[in-house]
Amino acid sequence: MVGDSLLAGLLAFLDLVAFVSRAQMDPATAATPWYVSVPIILGVVVPLVFRRKYPILAAYTTMLVGIPHSALELGAASLLSACIMLYTLVAYVGRKPALLYVLANAAISGIQIPLQFESVQQGAVTLTVVALMLALSWAVGEFVGARRAYQAEVEQRLALLEVERDHQARIAVAAERARIARELHDVVAHAVSVIVVQADGAAYAVRSQPELAERAVKTISSTGREALTELRRLLGVLRSEDAGGELTPQPGTQSLSELAERVRAVGLPVRLEIVGDVDDLPAGVGLGIYRIVQEALTNSIKHAGPGTKAVVRVERTGDRVDLDISDDGRQTVRSLVGVSGGNGLIGMRERALVFGGSLDAGPRPGGGWQVRARLPLGTE
Repeated sequence: MVGDSLLAGLLAFLDLVAFVSRAQMDPATAATPWYVSVPIILGVVVPLVFRRKYPILAAYTTMLVGIPHSALELGAASLLSACIMLYTLVAYVGRKPALLYVLANAAISGIQIPLQFESVQQGAVTLTVVALMLALSWAVGEFVGARRAYQAEVEQRLALLEVERDHQARIAVAAERARIARELHDVVAHAVSVIVVQADGAAYAVRSQPELAERAVKTISSTGREALTELRRLLGVLRSEDAGGELTPQPGTQSLSELAERVRAVGLPVRLEIVGDVDDLPAGVGLGIYRIVQEALTNSIKHAGPGTKAVVRVERTGDRVDLDISDDGRQTVRSLVGVSGGNGLIGMRERALVFGGSLDAGPRPGGGWQVRARLPLGTE
Protein backbone atom coordinates (compact mmCIF):
# COMPACT_ATOMS: atom_id res chain seq x y z
CA MET A 1 0.00 0.00 0.00
CA VAL A 2 3.00 2.34 0.35
CA GLY A 3 3.62 2.40 -3.39
CA ASP A 4 -0.08 2.89 -4.15
CA SER A 5 -0.23 5.71 -1.59
CA LEU A 6 2.69 7.45 -3.28
CA LEU A 7 1.01 7.01 -6.67
CA ALA A 8 -2.25 8.48 -5.37
CA GLY A 9 -0.38 11.38 -3.77
CA LEU A 10 1.42 12.11 -7.05
CA LEU A 11 -1.83 12.23 -9.06
CA ALA A 12 -3.49 14.42 -6.43
CA PHE A 13 -0.49 16.75 -6.39
CA LEU A 14 -0.55 17.13 -10.19
CA ASP A 15 -4.28 17.91 -10.22
CA LEU A 16 -3.96 20.41 -7.37
CA VAL A 17 -1.05 22.17 -9.06
CA ALA A 18 -3.00 22.34 -12.31
CA PHE A 19 -6.07 23.68 -10.47
CA VAL A 20 -4.06 26.38 -8.66
CA SER A 21 -2.24 27.34 -11.87
CA ARG A 22 -5.46 27.78 -13.81
CA ALA A 23 -6.95 29.81 -10.98
CA GLN A 24 -3.96 32.16 -10.97
CA MET A 25 -3.79 32.51 -14.74
CA ASP A 26 -7.51 32.97 -15.29
CA PRO A 27 -9.57 33.81 -12.20
CA ALA A 28 -12.72 33.02 -14.16
CA THR A 29 -11.89 29.29 -13.95
CA ALA A 30 -12.05 29.44 -10.19
CA ALA A 31 -15.83 29.25 -10.25
CA THR A 32 -15.58 25.92 -8.47
CA PRO A 33 -14.51 26.65 -4.88
CA TRP A 34 -11.54 24.80 -3.45
CA TYR A 35 -13.66 23.06 -0.78
CA VAL A 36 -15.50 21.31 -3.63
CA SER A 37 -12.56 20.66 -5.95
CA VAL A 38 -10.15 19.29 -3.35
CA PRO A 39 -12.55 16.58 -1.97
CA ILE A 40 -13.38 15.48 -5.52
CA ILE A 41 -9.70 15.24 -6.43
CA LEU A 42 -8.99 13.27 -3.27
CA GLY A 43 -12.06 11.07 -3.87
CA VAL A 44 -10.66 10.07 -7.26
CA VAL A 45 -7.18 9.13 -6.06
CA VAL A 46 -7.71 7.76 -2.54
CA PRO A 47 -9.30 4.47 -3.77
CA LEU A 48 -5.98 3.73 -5.48
CA VAL A 49 -4.51 3.05 -2.04
CA PHE A 50 -6.93 0.14 -1.53
CA ARG A 51 -7.01 -1.18 -5.11
CA ARG A 52 -5.16 -4.44 -4.27
CA LYS A 53 -7.24 -5.21 -1.19
CA TYR A 54 -10.67 -4.15 -2.52
CA PRO A 55 -10.20 -3.94 -6.30
CA ILE A 56 -13.85 -3.94 -7.42
CA LEU A 57 -15.07 -1.47 -4.77
CA ALA A 58 -12.12 0.85 -5.41
CA ALA A 59 -12.62 0.70 -9.19
CA TYR A 60 -16.29 1.67 -9.13
CA THR A 61 -15.70 4.34 -6.48
CA THR A 62 -13.10 5.92 -8.74
CA MET A 63 -15.46 5.70 -11.72
CA LEU A 64 -18.35 7.39 -9.88
CA VAL A 65 -16.22 10.17 -8.39
CA GLY A 66 -14.56 10.59 -11.79
CA ILE A 67 -17.86 11.80 -13.32
CA PRO A 68 -17.89 15.18 -11.50
CA HIS A 69 -14.10 15.30 -11.71
CA SER A 70 -14.22 15.12 -15.52
CA ALA A 71 -17.25 17.40 -15.75
CA LEU A 72 -15.46 20.11 -13.74
CA GLU A 73 -12.25 19.53 -15.72
CA LEU A 74 -10.13 19.27 -12.60
CA GLY A 75 -7.30 17.34 -14.28
CA ALA A 76 -6.24 13.99 -15.69
CA ALA A 77 -6.46 12.04 -12.42
CA SER A 78 -9.89 10.60 -13.26
CA LEU A 79 -8.70 9.08 -16.56
CA LEU A 80 -5.40 7.84 -15.13
CA SER A 81 -7.12 6.37 -12.09
CA ALA A 82 -9.63 4.59 -14.34
CA CYS A 83 -6.76 3.12 -16.38
CA ILE A 84 -4.96 1.94 -13.23
CA MET A 85 -8.16 0.39 -11.92
CA LEU A 86 -8.76 -1.43 -15.21
CA TYR A 87 -5.21 -2.79 -15.10
CA THR A 88 -5.82 -3.95 -11.52
CA LEU A 89 -9.03 -5.78 -12.42
CA VAL A 90 -7.43 -7.56 -15.39
CA ALA A 91 -4.26 -8.55 -13.52
CA TYR A 92 -5.70 -9.44 -10.11
CA VAL A 93 -9.42 -10.22 -10.49
CA GLY A 94 -10.27 -11.51 -13.96
CA ARG A 95 -11.43 -10.64 -17.46
CA LYS A 96 -15.17 -10.69 -16.76
CA PRO A 97 -15.15 -7.98 -14.00
CA ALA A 98 -12.70 -5.97 -16.12
CA LEU A 99 -14.98 -6.19 -19.17
CA LEU A 100 -17.98 -4.99 -17.14
CA TYR A 101 -15.88 -2.11 -15.87
CA VAL A 102 -14.84 -1.16 -19.43
CA LEU A 103 -18.45 -1.24 -20.62
CA ALA A 104 -19.54 0.96 -17.73
CA ASN A 105 -16.78 3.48 -18.49
CA ALA A 106 -17.61 3.41 -22.19
CA ALA A 107 -21.28 4.13 -21.46
CA ILE A 108 -20.42 7.02 -19.15
CA SER A 109 -17.88 8.48 -21.59
CA GLY A 110 -20.27 8.08 -24.51
CA ILE A 111 -22.86 10.14 -22.67
CA GLN A 112 -20.63 12.67 -20.89
CA ILE A 113 -18.13 13.63 -23.61
CA PRO A 114 -20.70 14.74 -26.27
CA LEU A 115 -22.45 16.80 -23.63
CA GLN A 116 -19.23 18.31 -22.33
CA PHE A 117 -17.59 19.22 -25.66
CA GLU A 118 -19.42 21.33 -28.20
CA SER A 119 -16.97 20.42 -30.98
CA VAL A 120 -17.60 17.00 -32.47
CA GLN A 121 -13.97 16.71 -33.51
CA GLN A 122 -12.73 17.51 -30.02
CA GLY A 123 -15.13 14.97 -28.53
CA ALA A 124 -14.02 12.31 -31.01
CA VAL A 125 -10.37 12.94 -30.19
CA THR A 126 -11.12 12.69 -26.47
CA LEU A 127 -13.03 9.42 -26.94
CA THR A 128 -10.16 8.03 -29.01
CA VAL A 129 -7.59 8.95 -26.36
CA VAL A 130 -9.74 7.38 -23.63
CA ALA A 131 -10.21 4.19 -25.68
CA LEU A 132 -6.50 3.89 -26.44
CA MET A 133 -5.48 4.38 -22.83
CA LEU A 134 -8.03 1.83 -21.62
CA ALA A 135 -6.85 -0.64 -24.28
CA LEU A 136 -3.22 -0.11 -23.23
CA SER A 137 -4.18 -0.64 -19.59
CA TRP A 138 -5.96 -3.89 -20.54
CA ALA A 139 -2.88 -5.12 -22.45
CA VAL A 140 -0.54 -4.35 -19.56
CA GLY A 141 -2.94 -6.08 -17.18
CA GLU A 142 -3.00 -9.17 -19.41
CA PHE A 143 0.78 -9.26 -19.49
CA VAL A 144 1.16 -8.88 -15.73
CA GLY A 145 -1.66 -11.38 -15.10
CA ALA A 146 0.05 -13.93 -17.34
CA ARG A 147 3.31 -13.40 -15.48
CA ARG A 148 1.56 -13.87 -12.16
CA ALA A 149 -0.13 -17.05 -13.40
CA TYR A 150 3.19 -18.37 -14.70
CA GLN A 151 4.88 -17.57 -11.41
CA ALA A 152 2.09 -19.29 -9.48
CA GLU A 153 2.44 -22.36 -11.69
CA VAL A 154 6.20 -22.41 -11.21
CA GLU A 155 5.76 -22.15 -7.44
CA GLN A 156 3.25 -24.99 -7.54
CA ARG A 157 5.65 -27.14 -9.55
CA LEU A 158 8.46 -26.36 -7.15
CA ALA A 159 6.21 -27.36 -4.25
CA LEU A 160 5.37 -30.63 -6.02
CA LEU A 161 9.05 -31.24 -6.70
CA GLU A 162 9.84 -30.66 -3.05
CA VAL A 163 7.12 -33.12 -2.03
CA GLU A 164 8.40 -35.64 -4.58
CA ARG A 165 11.95 -35.13 -3.35
CA ASP A 166 10.80 -35.78 0.21
CA HIS A 167 9.02 -38.95 -0.92
CA GLN A 168 12.12 -40.11 -2.78
CA ALA A 169 14.21 -39.41 0.31
CA ARG A 170 11.80 -41.44 2.46
CA ILE A 171 11.92 -44.29 -0.05
CA ALA A 172 15.71 -44.18 -0.09
CA VAL A 173 15.82 -44.18 3.71
CA ALA A 174 13.42 -47.13 3.85
CA ALA A 175 15.50 -49.05 1.30
CA GLU A 176 18.69 -48.32 3.23
CA ARG A 177 17.09 -49.42 6.48
CA ALA A 178 15.93 -52.64 4.83
CA ARG A 179 19.46 -53.26 3.54
CA ILE A 180 20.97 -52.66 6.96
CA ALA A 181 18.32 -54.89 8.54
CA ARG A 182 19.31 -57.69 6.16
CA GLU A 183 22.97 -57.16 7.00
CA LEU A 184 22.23 -57.26 10.73
CA HIS A 185 20.12 -60.38 10.32
CA ASP A 186 22.87 -62.15 8.40
CA VAL A 187 25.57 -61.20 10.89
CA VAL A 188 23.57 -61.92 14.04
CA ALA A 189 21.90 -65.11 12.80
CA HIS A 190 25.17 -66.65 11.65
CA ALA A 191 27.12 -65.66 14.78
CA VAL A 192 24.42 -66.73 17.23
CA SER A 193 23.94 -70.06 15.47
CA VAL A 194 27.67 -70.77 15.66
CA ILE A 195 27.83 -69.68 19.30
CA VAL A 196 24.85 -71.85 20.29
CA VAL A 197 26.22 -74.94 18.55
CA GLN A 198 29.68 -74.45 20.05
CA ALA A 199 28.26 -73.76 23.51
CA ASP A 200 26.23 -76.98 23.41
CA GLY A 201 29.32 -78.90 22.30
CA ALA A 202 31.47 -77.35 25.01
CA ALA A 203 28.90 -78.16 27.70
CA TYR A 204 28.81 -81.78 26.49
CA ALA A 205 32.59 -82.23 26.32
CA VAL A 206 33.76 -80.04 29.23
CA ARG A 207 34.43 -83.04 31.50
CA SER A 208 35.24 -85.88 29.16
CA GLN A 209 37.19 -83.90 26.54
CA PRO A 210 38.43 -80.63 28.05
CA GLU A 211 40.64 -79.79 25.07
CA LEU A 212 37.62 -80.02 22.74
CA ALA A 213 35.60 -77.82 25.08
CA GLU A 214 38.46 -75.31 25.19
CA ARG A 215 38.57 -75.17 21.40
CA ALA A 216 34.80 -74.64 21.26
CA VAL A 217 35.05 -71.78 23.76
CA LYS A 218 37.78 -70.16 21.64
CA THR A 219 35.55 -70.48 18.60
CA ILE A 220 32.71 -68.83 20.54
CA SER A 221 35.04 -66.00 21.53
CA SER A 222 36.35 -65.35 18.01
CA THR A 223 32.86 -65.59 16.49
CA GLY A 224 31.50 -63.13 19.04
CA ARG A 225 34.31 -60.67 18.37
CA GLU A 226 33.73 -60.86 14.63
CA ALA A 227 30.00 -60.33 15.13
CA LEU A 228 30.64 -57.35 17.38
CA THR A 229 32.98 -55.84 14.78
CA GLU A 230 30.32 -56.21 12.09
CA LEU A 231 27.63 -54.77 14.35
CA ARG A 232 29.81 -51.77 15.25
CA ARG A 233 30.47 -51.12 11.58
CA LEU A 234 26.77 -51.24 10.64
CA LEU A 235 25.63 -49.24 13.64
CA GLY A 236 28.39 -46.71 12.96
CA VAL A 237 26.83 -46.09 9.56
CA LEU A 238 23.54 -45.29 11.29
CA ARG A 239 25.07 -43.05 13.93
CA SER A 240 27.62 -41.16 11.87
CA GLU A 241 26.57 -38.26 9.64
CA ASP A 242 30.05 -37.98 8.16
CA ALA A 243 30.37 -40.13 5.06
CA GLY A 244 34.16 -39.86 5.26
CA GLY A 245 34.45 -41.82 8.48
CA GLU A 246 36.43 -44.99 9.05
CA LEU A 247 35.51 -47.59 6.44
CA THR A 248 36.15 -51.34 6.37
CA PRO A 249 36.00 -53.57 3.30
CA GLN A 250 32.84 -55.60 2.74
CA PRO A 251 33.16 -59.37 2.51
CA GLY A 252 32.96 -60.87 -0.96
CA THR A 253 33.81 -64.00 -2.87
CA GLN A 254 37.41 -63.75 -1.66
CA SER A 255 36.08 -64.29 1.89
CA LEU A 256 34.26 -67.55 1.09
CA SER A 257 37.28 -69.65 2.10
CA GLU A 258 37.39 -67.98 5.52
CA LEU A 259 33.65 -68.51 5.90
CA ALA A 260 34.04 -72.20 5.05
CA GLU A 261 36.84 -72.54 7.61
CA ARG A 262 34.72 -70.99 10.33
CA VAL A 263 31.82 -73.29 9.53
CA ARG A 264 34.12 -76.32 9.56
CA ALA A 265 35.38 -75.21 12.96
CA VAL A 266 31.79 -75.24 14.20
CA GLY A 267 31.44 -78.88 13.20
CA LEU A 268 29.81 -78.76 9.76
CA PRO A 269 32.15 -80.15 7.10
CA VAL A 270 31.98 -77.92 4.05
CA ARG A 271 33.43 -78.52 0.59
CA LEU A 272 33.94 -75.33 -1.32
CA GLU A 273 34.09 -75.46 -5.11
CA ILE A 274 34.81 -72.32 -7.12
CA VAL A 275 34.70 -72.60 -10.90
CA GLY A 276 35.79 -69.69 -13.04
CA ASP A 277 37.21 -66.29 -12.10
CA VAL A 278 35.13 -64.77 -9.33
CA ASP A 279 37.73 -62.39 -7.90
CA ASP A 280 36.87 -59.48 -10.21
CA LEU A 281 33.12 -59.48 -9.60
CA PRO A 282 31.41 -56.18 -8.74
CA ALA A 283 31.49 -55.43 -5.03
CA GLY A 284 27.71 -55.61 -4.67
CA VAL A 285 27.46 -58.98 -6.42
CA GLY A 286 30.34 -60.35 -4.35
CA LEU A 287 28.68 -59.23 -1.13
CA GLY A 288 25.38 -60.77 -2.25
CA ILE A 289 27.07 -64.11 -3.00
CA TYR A 290 28.81 -64.08 0.37
CA ARG A 291 25.61 -63.33 2.28
CA ILE A 292 23.59 -65.99 0.42
CA VAL A 293 26.22 -68.64 1.14
CA GLN A 294 26.48 -67.48 4.76
CA GLU A 295 22.72 -67.65 5.30
CA ALA A 296 22.42 -71.06 3.62
CA LEU A 297 25.21 -72.53 5.76
CA THR A 298 23.69 -70.93 8.87
CA ASN A 299 20.42 -72.71 8.12
CA SER A 300 22.35 -75.96 7.69
CA ILE A 301 23.98 -75.48 11.10
CA LYS A 302 20.63 -74.76 12.76
CA HIS A 303 18.38 -77.32 11.09
CA ALA A 304 20.37 -80.10 9.37
CA GLY A 305 21.28 -82.07 12.48
CA PRO A 306 24.45 -83.95 13.46
CA GLY A 307 26.55 -85.74 10.90
CA THR A 308 25.61 -83.38 8.10
CA LYS A 309 27.95 -82.42 5.27
CA ALA A 310 27.57 -79.42 3.01
CA VAL A 311 28.78 -78.52 -0.46
CA VAL A 312 29.12 -74.98 -1.75
CA ARG A 313 29.60 -74.52 -5.48
CA VAL A 314 30.16 -71.10 -7.04
CA GLU A 315 30.43 -71.15 -10.83
CA ARG A 316 30.91 -68.22 -13.14
CA THR A 317 29.69 -68.86 -16.66
CA GLY A 318 29.86 -65.98 -19.10
CA ASP A 319 27.72 -63.15 -17.79
CA ARG A 320 26.22 -64.89 -14.77
CA VAL A 321 27.17 -66.61 -11.51
CA ASP A 322 25.43 -69.80 -10.36
CA LEU A 323 25.32 -70.74 -6.69
CA ASP A 324 24.54 -74.21 -5.35
CA ILE A 325 24.59 -74.76 -1.59
CA SER A 326 23.38 -78.20 -0.50
CA ASP A 327 23.61 -80.52 2.50
CA ASP A 328 22.54 -84.06 3.30
CA GLY A 329 20.79 -83.33 6.59
CA ARG A 330 17.25 -83.95 7.76
CA GLN A 331 14.25 -82.54 5.90
CA THR A 332 11.43 -82.46 8.47
CA VAL A 333 12.20 -79.19 10.19
CA ARG A 334 13.65 -77.69 7.01
CA SER A 335 10.38 -78.25 5.13
CA LEU A 336 8.47 -76.34 7.78
CA VAL A 337 10.95 -73.48 7.54
CA GLY A 338 10.63 -73.39 3.76
CA VAL A 339 6.84 -73.32 3.92
CA SER A 340 6.73 -70.58 6.53
CA GLY A 341 9.09 -68.38 4.55
CA GLY A 342 11.54 -67.45 7.29
CA ASN A 343 13.45 -64.20 7.25
CA GLY A 344 16.58 -65.99 6.07
CA LEU A 345 14.95 -67.29 2.90
CA ILE A 346 13.26 -63.94 2.29
CA GLY A 347 16.57 -62.14 2.71
CA MET A 348 18.34 -64.49 0.26
CA ARG A 349 15.61 -64.03 -2.34
CA GLU A 350 15.73 -60.25 -1.94
CA ARG A 351 19.48 -60.23 -2.46
CA ALA A 352 19.11 -62.26 -5.64
CA LEU A 353 16.29 -60.05 -6.92
CA VAL A 354 18.33 -56.89 -6.34
CA PHE A 355 20.69 -58.00 -9.11
CA GLY A 356 17.92 -59.27 -11.39
CA GLY A 357 18.54 -62.90 -10.45
CA SER A 358 16.50 -65.71 -8.95
CA LEU A 359 16.75 -68.06 -6.00
CA ASP A 360 15.09 -71.40 -5.23
CA ALA A 361 15.31 -73.31 -1.97
CA GLY A 362 13.85 -76.67 -1.07
CA PRO A 363 14.49 -80.30 -0.16
CA ARG A 364 16.76 -82.42 -2.33
CA PRO A 365 15.33 -85.53 -4.00
CA GLY A 366 17.93 -87.76 -2.35
CA GLY A 367 17.63 -86.14 1.08
CA GLY A 368 18.88 -82.91 2.51
CA TRP A 369 18.36 -79.30 1.51
CA GLN A 370 19.47 -77.28 -1.48
CA VAL A 371 19.66 -73.57 -2.29
CA ARG A 372 20.18 -72.52 -5.90
CA ALA A 373 20.71 -68.96 -7.05
CA ARG A 374 21.51 -67.35 -10.37
CA LEU A 375 22.92 -63.81 -10.43
CA PRO A 376 23.42 -62.05 -13.77
CA LEU A 377 26.44 -59.76 -14.06
CA GLY A 378 26.46 -56.22 -15.36
CA THR A 379 23.67 -54.99 -12.98
CA GLU A 380 24.82 -53.89 -9.60
